Amino acid sequence: MRTLQELVNTEDPGWPVIKEWISMAKNKVEILPCERERAENALVNTQVTTRSLMGAIIYETGGLLIDNGWIRILGSGSDRMKRTLPDWNQGKTFEEFGEPTPYLLVADDAIGGFYAINAGFLGKDAGNMYYFAPDLLRWLPMEIGYSQFLLFCFETDMNDFYEGLRWKDWEKDIAVLNPDYSYNFFPFLWTKEGKDINKITKKVIPVEEVYNFNMEMKNTLG
Repeated sequence: MRTLQELVNTEDPGWPVIKEWISMAKNKVEILPCERERAENALVNTQVTTRSLMGAIIYETGGLLIDNGWIRILGSGSDRMKRTLPDWNQGKTFEEFGEPTPYLLVADDAIGGFYAINAGFLGKDAGNMYYFAPDLLRWLPMEIGYSQFLLFCFETDMNDFYEGLRWKDWEKDIAVLNPDYSYNFFPFLWTKEGKDINKITKKVIPVEEVYNFNMEMKNTLG
């Protein structure tokens, strides 16, 4: 395990790059504040440097909320979004900090979708991003790395990417949604009966429950 001093890069930090991208972003980006001690612990537990863009987000922010909070990029946690990137992964993708991981969860969305960096488990393209689509119960390759994923969040027309997965007046619901929660739908999005999102019921539950349920369904149904 590298120390905090080894992980904090003062000569070539990644944060100025991210701030410049955010200033030019097409989508709304909210930077959640972080507490220094919590950020330092999260950085050490993740074992990435602040030269990397992931390390910069962990060290400089409590996380990022994209498109009014529809996508939540994990950082070092805040009062608004309490989850930290390493704590969120512990018990899901690894047990002890510093262990190898099959993939690393780095973001999620309001409908139970999850974004992860592949470490070899999801495909042969280690280092690339995958999206777990809740309407398909599958990990889909995005063919981009983490840096490009940030640009995807800042620049992509999310109405196009999430076509058919946003209900009428979704903005009002997402505006008051706690970023540690997601929507659960019934009938399920991956069923024939759940294809019209405007005609099914939705319930707010902790995102942890959504993740566990979706992974269980994926494993059960293949």
